[in-house]
Amino acid sequence: MKNSNINKIIQILKREVQKWNTPIVTRIAADRRKDPFKVLISCILSLRTKDETTSGATERLFNIAGSPEEMLRLSHRAIKEAIYPVGFYKTKAENIKRICSDLVNSYNSKVPDEIDELLKFKGVGRKTANLVVTLGYGKPGICVDTHVHRISNRFGYIRTSAPKDTEFTLRGKLPDRYWIIYNDLLVAFGQNICKPISPFCSRCPIKKYCDGVGVKRYR
Repeated sequence: MKNSNINKIIQILKREVQKWNTPIVTRIAADRRKDPFKVLISCILSLRTKDETTSGATERLFNIAGSPEEMLRLSHRAIKEAIYPVGFYKTKAENIKRICSDLVNSYNSKVPDEIDELLKFKGVGRKTANLVVTLGYGKPGICVDTHVHRISNRFGYIRTSAPKDTEFTLRGKLPDRYWIIYNDLLVAFGQNICKPISPFCSRCPIKKYCDGVGVKRYR
């Protein structure tokens, strides 16, 4: 794929994405007026969990606790019951309690706005840290999940073998004006058109700009 085509791809996806559902964490960030704490918790709940399940879990949890202090007043069991059936709900409940304790005791209840600080929390990886920085604080960052990693390579825009490599390669190549929106665009595109297996190439709006790397079967 020609590097210049990324501009055309982004512009097309910005139009097309209006037809599709917005990723859950982005919706939460908008609904909660970019509350970094709620972005952080919703990111943790969303890992390996479908959007509709994450949506219900975050709503139930935030209805009973909307701050680190309030979360600490909940029992471990109460958090588990609120977030069930998100993936790994028992582990996530433990991590949420630990993170809230760290926030209260070490950060004056304020979620850090730096990736390296966020990575110190148990259960927080680079994907979550980047989402908190971009959606919670509006600061530059590139969140790389399975969709961003897969599709960026499928385009032929980059050639990487792991999400962490994808993030740093994109940081050196993707125009910074696209950093914050790149994840939202590719997640929505990946959920609706550019599926992991047998993507809908026949109705893909950016097919002519895509190299189709690794695509063996399509619809």
